[in-house]
Amino acid sequence: MWDEAPTPEFFFLQTKKKICFVLLSTPWSVLCYYAEEIGLRAPLEVVTAPIVNWSEELLSQLSLPSPLSQDVPNPPPDYYTCQFRANKLERFLGSDNKDTFFKTTQRHQVVYEILARTPYGSVETGQVGINRLLSEQVFTAAYPLHEPPAPPASPESLGLRQILYVYWAKWSCWRRYQPLDHIREYFGEKIALYFAWLGFYTGWLLPASFVGTVIFLFGFWLVATDVPAKELCDSGNNFIMCPICNICSYWNYSSICVTYKAGLLFDNGGTVFLSVFMSLWAVTFLEYWKRTCSALSHRWDCSEFEERPRPEFTAMAPMTTRNPVTGAEEPYFPENKRFKRILTGCMAIIIMIAVVLMFLIGIILYRTILSIIISKAENSLLIFSAGRIASITGSVLNLLVILMLSRVYITLAQVLTSWEMHRTQTKYEDMFTLKVFIFQFVNFYSSPVYIAFFKGRFVGYPGNYNTLFGVRNEDCGAGGCLIELAQEMLVIMVGKQLINNIQEFIVPGYQSNILLSLQKHPVVSPWEADYQLLVCEGLFSEYLEMVIQFGFITIFVAACPLAPLFALFNNWVEMRLDAQKFVTEYRRPVAERAQDIGIWFPILQFITHTAVLSNAFLIAFTSSFVPRLYYRYTRDNMLSGYINFTLATSPRNYSQQHQHTSCRYLGFRDENGKYLPEFFHLLAIQLSFVIIFEHVVFLIGNLIDMMVPDIPEEVELKMKREHYMAKEALAENQVQ
Repeated sequence: MWDEAPTPEFFFLQTKKKICFVLLSTPWSVLCYYAEEIGLRAPLEVVTAPIVNWSEELLSQLSLPSPLSQDVPNPPPDYYTCQFRANKLERFLGSDNKDTFFKTTQRHQVVYEILARTPYGSVETGQVGINRLLSEQVFTAAYPLHEPPAPPASPESLGLRQILYVYWAKWSCWRRYQPLDHIREYFGEKIALYFAWLGFYTGWLLPASFVGTVIFLFGFWLVATDVPAKELCDSGNNFIMCPICNICSYWNYSSICVTYKAGLLFDNGGTVFLSVFMSLWAVTFLEYWKRTCSALSHRWDCSEFEERPRPEFTAMAPMTTRNPVTGAEEPYFPENKRFKRILTGCMAIIIMIAVVLMFLIGIILYRTILSIIISKAENSLLIFSAGRIASITGSVLNLLVILMLSRVYITLAQVLTSWEMHRTQTKYEDMFTLKVFIFQFVNFYSSPVYIAFFKGRFVGYPGNYNTLFGVRNEDCGAGGCLIELAQEMLVIMVGKQLINNIQEFIVPGYQSNILLSLQKHPVVSPWEADYQLLVCEGLFSEYLEMVIQFGFITIFVAACPLAPLFALFNNWVEMRLDAQKFVTEYRRPVAERAQDIGIWFPILQFITHTAVLSNAFLIAFTSSFVPRLYYRYTRDNMLSGYINFTLATSPRNYSQQHQHTSCRYLGFRDENGKYLPEFFHLLAIQLSFVIIFEHVVFLIGNLIDMMVPDIPEEVELKMKREHYMAKEALAENQVQ
């Protein structure tokens, strides 16, 4: 553990074992040397322009109070800065006070840099740095100290940690703006950027949730007025349907009246508007996040941040090479060796993806076989609900498989990425994130993609059914594939979020109770209290959870208009849980600098583009929108007779084999099982719809991209002002 002030070593005695605490600090000369070495920035002048939130500014122009704002005490000042130079110390603000010139987080960064790059044995065998010592249990922990708790006082006398607890981590702050500058001051830029992105994303979910909820409620009105739904429910015994499995019996189409109406809540004309809206929402959200991120990175002195090699890479690189720009000798790892290692990692990803697909096939077979088993039961209620029971239990089983495989692969990805020897921490994290995301993308979305685009497509027809391993292929349920997709989404997305939130609430809460019991002891010191806290494992899992959620509410939003609303509620809870974890339940992490959210932004862009194509195919091929539209313009504007139009009659040879009883099934086939002309007409319209939909959405998205500049004009002016001041200050120093 380390702090900013020189302090003697400490230790205390526990039952059956002795734990020694060593408090590290750095002298002024070492601070100055490493501050210049790792490129820390120092203040030149205070920025006098006020920091105003855009929504606060809009409300003030309308003479309305902002319900989201709060007066947080002791706001950290904003400075014009430049890179620290020890020989120009007098030009920096506050250089006359050595105790406060460097911020606490900057001192932590210097100490960690020294600890991480110092060898303690053979460099060739990787005996370098504090992280290796921790992994070998030489030390049990290494962490910066939290600010110690203090008795209640006036707001102006609160410490940073107390301010964050009172004005951020409490549940009562759920509707307030986050004190981002205070978060940055205490935890560093990287963590502050995560919470800035999370808050920005949650705010943008408000309009998406409103539109999705309106579309869902529109479905209730449609259920009451829909002509095909009324025809189906009043059909009685007019439509005798073919058995859904080889041992099942015939059934009346009218028996699915309730399920069919429930499907209309998710499958109606409003989903087309929602899909277009969410596609443009995602594009606009990313464009405005770029603007917000550029403003924050400049305000937090990270817009020109140049990352140095990882300390582990510096110590373990097998050779050095001369930098063509600076001429300095730098550690180097041969690219051909790294390429071979990356290729090995790609093979591991492919193998794990194959494992995911094997589990998916297993779950498909499970649903089919379970439906057959339930259909043999004597209980009529079970027989009627066989498909729904198999579908729901299959979704829950799929969620458990997803969570299990995620844990295995994340551990494997960490080992592979470390082995690849990436030069910078950002590159290391980007490659690790990319590996895990590719796997998780397949892991989480393979089942919804199967239901949306493949289930029910290869069933065949009565007398000529297709099989998988001798089992008849799955068909969509009574209400169609879209309602099954909505069910799968809700089970995976909401189920995973509930499990994560429960884990985040119960496990740290249990740890906090232990901490509180220790703090009641009169001799417990701050370093002892911090030692009992949980280890902060970084932001990867937090980002991954939100990005997977972003995928669900954009890629499959046509199937579940309520997905943005569930995401909004989850994020309100997630933000408070994360805030409490960092302030009260985690050891204080080492502050890290960052310009942006890293590779997560390109991943979000990829998801946005995928969502446009996915929603186009969902509306065209999975929903009933295009068939209804075709029938409305070619047959009957009121959709009378639409139910009969969507049903084919079993072939004669099938009827002869089954007691001369003909039955109906979903499809556009004649009595010989051949496709009708309507099938090809619909196929042409569906493909045309996909092309028109994605071209229109991408065109509007590109226009938004062109119209919204990445960097706000006021930020560009500040950057030019800062460059000018830095040049003048350092040039004047050079003359002197």
